Amino acid sequence: MKKYIIWIVLGILVIWGIGSYNGLVGSRESVNRSWANVETQYQRRADLIPNLVNTVKGAADFEKSTLEAVVQARAKATSIQIDPDKLTPEKLQEFQQAQSQLSGALGRLLAVAENYPQLKAVQNFQELQAQLEGTENRISEARRQYNEAAQAYNAGRTKFPRVLIASLFGFNIRPYFEADKGSEKVPEVKF
Repeated sequence: MKKYIIWIVLGILVIWGIGSYNGLVGSRESVNRSWANVETQYQRRADLIPNLVNTVKGAADFEKSTLEAVVQARAKATSIQIDPDKLTPEKLQEFQQAQSQLSGALGRLLAVAENYPQLKAVQNFQELQAQLEGTENRISEARRQYNEAAQAYNAGRTKFPRVLIASLFGFNIRPYFEADKGSEKVPEVKF
């Protein structure tokens, strides 16, 4: 009888271990899928930028330094590739910083474009500007979904006794997207 109890307990532990492992794998894949969605939206933005720059070049005698800043920021942002399984807070910060620089360069480009009425009248520029705005919204939503998936994964992976399986099989904590530095300050508007 004692032998059967030991086998039943071992069986329950094995089933629990398999269930915990499979649950962690599912959560990790949800985070990976969410990360891929974030990268897809950033890539969409990067793909729109050359069209925007060419439209601006063709429609106006534009400030060359502004266009060069956008092109350089795009090159830097697209050069950073991160494997979702090796996503560390430092790598995410580097990725986020490059994307923030690109966002800033695009913001300056669109702000300077306001001074060129002939550019604002070009249909391609208007369409690209609308697409970029939509893409920024998609990026924000993809980042939010990634943070939710990372939160669910991190919470599930750190709860006892699942943390034992997570530690044993290398299920590491996933970092979160955070607000850009300085975004806590309200922009000052002057007329």
